[in-house]
Amino acid sequence: MSATPTTTRRTLWIAGASIAVVLLAILAYLFQPWRAFTTTVVDEDLPPVAIASTAEPSTEPSASAAEATTAAEAGPTPSPTTPSPTPSPTTPSPEPTYTTLAEGSFITHEHATTGAASLVEQPDGSVVLAIAALETSDGPDLHVWLTDQPVIEGTAGWHVFDDGEYVELGALKGNVGDQVYEIPEGVDVSKFQSVSIWCARFAVSFGAAELLAA
Repeated sequence: MSATPTTTRRTLWIAGASIAVVLLAILAYLFQPWRAFTTTVVDEDLPPVAIASTAEPSTEPSASAAEATTAAEAGPTPSPTTPSPTPSPTTPSPEPTYTTLAEGSFITHEHATTGAASLVEQPDGSVVLAIAALETSDGPDLHVWLTDQPVIEGTAGWHVFDDGEYVELGALKGNVGDQVYEIPEGVDVSKFQSVSIWCARFAVSFGAAELLAA
């Protein structure tokens, strides 16, 4: 029994609909369009970027020796009394020192991006990347990269950061707010000049900051 035209059309329609569903699922996985409407806010403590100075101890003038008191008309003059020594002021302990090594502001690449980035050496000698007041779009597979590539404005700068050397600092913690990323031990940060919010899925920069020596 041969298939009728109606049956054939129904079969083709079902096959076409199935293919369309699969394609839509793949596109949804790749692009995750709903993330254009989502926001992840991070509010981590940033290192205090300041070099603490040690206060100079202050000194007070020592009291002069008390003058001898005179007795009444009769009797010898008593010996002068020695005052108690003035206690020396306590020298305050130096505060922990944080040093800004390099810093810069984010510019927009594929997505509008603002904020500031700085490399900060901590009191124990370790270095962190501090990102302050970041605002960018949410997106799939976003990472923070420290790179040796220049920051170029416009579309010419969207894809340069995987052309040279880079250090993966981890997945972006949030597309809004303050956040801190540890620099792996042994990384020579002087070799790197930029930081990028990098979308690994599409090999494109959402935004980047040039790091200038402080």
